[in-house]
Amino acid sequence: MPVDIDVALVRRLLAVQFPRWAGLPVERFASQGTVNAIFRLGDDLAVRMPLQEEDVAAEARLLAGLAPVPVEIPVPLAVGEPAEGYPWAWSVQRWLPGAPIGLDSSVDREQLADDLAAFITALRRTDIAGAPRAYRGGPLAELDEGVRKAIADLEGVIDADAATAVWETALAAPSYTGPGVWAHADLQPGNLLAEDGRLSAVIDFGTAGIADTASDMTVAWSLLTGPARDRFRRALGADDATWTRSRGLALAIALPELSYYRGGRNDWMATIAEHVIGQTLAP
Repeated sequence: MPVDIDVALVRRLLAVQFPRWAGLPVERFASQGTVNAIFRLGDDLAVRMPLQEEDVAAEARLLAGLAPVPVEIPVPLAVGEPAEGYPWAWSVQRWLPGAPIGLDSSVDREQLADDLAAFITALRRTDIAGAPRAYRGGPLAELDEGVRKAIADLEGVIDADAATAVWETALAAPSYTGPGVWAHADLQPGNLLAEDGRLSAVIDFGTAGIADTASDMTVAWSLLTGPARDRFRRALGADDATWTRSRGLALAIALPELSYYRGGRNDWMATIAEHVIGQTLAP
């Protein structure tokens, strides 16, 4: 059953569960995100309301255990309980300044390549003992059925033969055989914030966990091109097999997204997916 998530609901939840913040102004934050509704709470806080069930408490523990990273990340201050007709856990976090880095953002892409590589390198220093597997942390073969269905669905919209060729090349690349590394696993433009022309924050760690080293390199196909993409690859020391898997994974994420979001369901997400597909299929 759909839940009407609005300012009034947030105010009611705060009044009962966290009255110390109940008097602060509440304003819905305009976002293209598909998994959370975000409300600004006063000047320094945010209320994050999932649009589907997720383990908010587990994510809070995960964030607390990460190695230090060179950008801001969410800091959960409190986890709320289901109430007032809202069926899931929710959280109050520090507000992170900055704006999402879109395809047309005025951010120096070579500097962004350095900033992203620094974040990924730092995140990988987190101890993997007892960590969950990332949402997209396994072999590409696990995604094969969904990718081929999306290619079929997009026949006539994309170059299906080229997409199949890139995908099959990625599947044929040597598999990752290491223990895995910590990965955000969803470094999409909407989860990356910039301030003063630099990467300032990374948000939404709901998919994070242990993954192939190629996992977080997918950002190269959405926000980087040419020299910036090459710079990013060199900074992370990606060999040919890892780079090929990252390209395949970027395609595997973008194809179903374009299939689902096109036609007005979410134009922002569809545009990004279309861009990523174009980049991965380019010679």
